[in-house]
Amino acid sequence: MPHEVRAVVALKKGAPVEVQTIVVPDPGPGEVLVDVQACGVCHTDLHYREGAINDDFPFLLGHEAAGTVEAVGEGVTDLAPGDYVVLAWRAPCGSCRSCRRGRPWYCFDSRNAAQPMTLLDGTPLSPALGIGAFAEKTLVAAGQAVKVDAAARPEAACLIGCGIMAGYGAAANTGNVQRGDTVAVIGCGGVGDAAIAGACLNGARKVIAVDIDDKKLDQAERFGATHTINSRGTDPVEAVRALTDGFGVDIAIDAVGRPETYKQAFYMRDHAGLLVQVGVPDPDMKVEIPLIDLFGRGGALKSSWYGDCLPSRDFPVLIDQYLYGLLDLGGFVTETIALDQVEEAFAKMHHGEVLRSVVVL
Repeated sequence: MPHEVRAVVALKKGAPVEVQTIVVPDPGPGEVLVDVQACGVCHTDLHYREGAINDDFPFLLGHEAAGTVEAVGEGVTDLAPGDYVVLAWRAPCGSCRSCRRGRPWYCFDSRNAAQPMTLLDGTPLSPALGIGAFAEKTLVAAGQAVKVDAAARPEAACLIGCGIMAGYGAAANTGNVQRGDTVAVIGCGGVGDAAIAGACLNGARKVIAVDIDDKKLDQAERFGATHTINSRGTDPVEAVRALTDGFGVDIAIDAVGRPETYKQAFYMRDHAGLLVQVGVPDPDMKVEIPLIDLFGRGGALKSSWYGDCLPSRDFPVLIDQYLYGLLDLGGFVTETIALDQVEEAFAKMHHGEVLRSVVVL
């Protein structure tokens, strides 16, 4: 029978979010019902609230979630009630042209639950990134629920569902950081710090953090940055070159997603170096670089989608690294909050006061 639960919804563009009672159906074929234990507050949720993703209001917000499986639908064989899972917004279909070519991290037909969750009056909700986890329970496709070690604290484990995986994967997967590489990361929020941690765990010998906030640069050192640059009053390209014998870094990661930071990352690379963009730009942003520089400097420019991750492969690895003390997931948790504090968390995030606020249910 359907479940009535409390959840955070965005009813119209730009309006404060509200906690309402919603209806979550029992799982159908290929679906699982998840009791949400914790869910991180991500910039993407704020983008949904502001109508910057699309206008399919009302939205059920929240997508960085960990919890336990309550029930499974017909045909689900690899999950069972009681399993501890982290939710992913990429669940490869296995049959699209990308999956058939052995590149499931680029799946073009990622799976979501087929049944809608609704308001009490029956209005269908659009779940953020196909998840909708600022709720006591949520319904997802079975492929979105990745089983991990239950020893991981939910408020830390949930963060690998989006921001941490995006940053870590930008370094480890898209950037393919190797032992001995030099790396610069521009933007030391949650995604940037995760990229720093990923670069360190993959053997980078020098990891340079770039930001305009000294507090954030101090935090970056916690995750492994060997050097820091405050670019508010310093040319970060020249500063990076000074730290790399005049050459520039092997891999530059733009975790901000602005034309200025993209160009900084482009020019702070060594010849034939790699630029990885993981920061999400606004749709109207443009970048202009002389074509001769694109040609003459060589190397590669890559965009990192969700850290080019395969959740079923990568989530358990990151959780194990956390449990072994190698990845400081707990360091990303600035505060834990209740469902009715999400709007306040958005304000703190907007002003750069937190790495992550995490809703604990």
